Amino acid sequence: MNDIVVGMGEALWDVLPEGKKIGGAPANFAYHVSQFGLESCAISAVGNDALGTELLENFNRKGVNYLIENVPYPTGTVQVEIDQAGIPQYEIKENVAWDNIPYTARLEALAERTRAVCFGSLAQRNVVSRNTINRFLDAMPKDDNRLIVFDVNLRQGFYNKEILCNSMKRCNILKINDEELVTVSRMFGYPGIDLQDKCWILLGKYNLKMLILTCGINGSYVFTPGNVSFQPTPKVEVADTVGAGDSFTAAFIANILKGKSVIEAHKKAVDTSAYVCTQQGAMPVLPSYITE
Repeated sequence: MNDIVVGMGEALWDVLPEGKKIGGAPANFAYHVSQFGLESCAISAVGNDALGTELLENFNRKGVNYLIENVPYPTGTVQVEIDQAGIPQYEIKENVAWDNIPYTARLEALAERTRAVCFGSLAQRNVVSRNTINRFLDAMPKDDNRLIVFDVNLRQGFYNKEILCNSMKRCNILKINDEELVTVSRMFGYPGIDLQDKCWILLGKYNLKMLILTCGINGSYVFTPGNVSFQPTPKVEVADTVGAGDSFTAAFIANILKGKSVIEAHKKAVDTSAYVCTQQGAMPVLPSYITE
């Protein structure tokens, strides 16, 4: 059984103007992967508090498999303000449970059965969770069939060049958006060239299988050595964009693992994230025309 797809990092509450919603990229990713019929698992930590209990109850109700430890820190929260364009602005509380994900024997056993993992930069802001992520990646089997996805996911000032560089070396699929690509290019010293050339440079420099570039309403690209797939972004009535990027990544990876071509998986990813944008919150049930 080497077929589990793992989302690893922050599990938290997005506190929106209309109330709180369950959030965190790894949980969003794991939830959407499972909707495509694959076994998935969210890895994180919560506190011994009411918010932690409620978060796990939500996961249970939504059918999200998880390996989430209880730690003596408060469960994570994010204050989310939605601007006039429907774009979320985040204020992420520090030194919370998901900053302190412990490395355990259960985690090591899961790593040995993991076919694909998705992690980001945010959960690496604290050394405890950063070390746990790195040890998990080290414990995964070393064969060419494993997908190690680094979804850059820059938030506030919670990243640095060393973390980004190490993560890019460890991944074989890089997911980045156009704004993040500008930031990363400045840090890495090639700011003056166009977005596609920057992607080709990163693909070659880090010997990646794929680089996924999302550009909001301007479409998305998947670069593979020698080829590029482009898909326009469908025009939809946007409720909010929270979790749309995570659903894109989940749909893409799930369909690649199911044997679809890059172009087919890319189209599914675009359709999935467009649908999620029409719904409130990050974890709507996907319609069968998308998941079939």
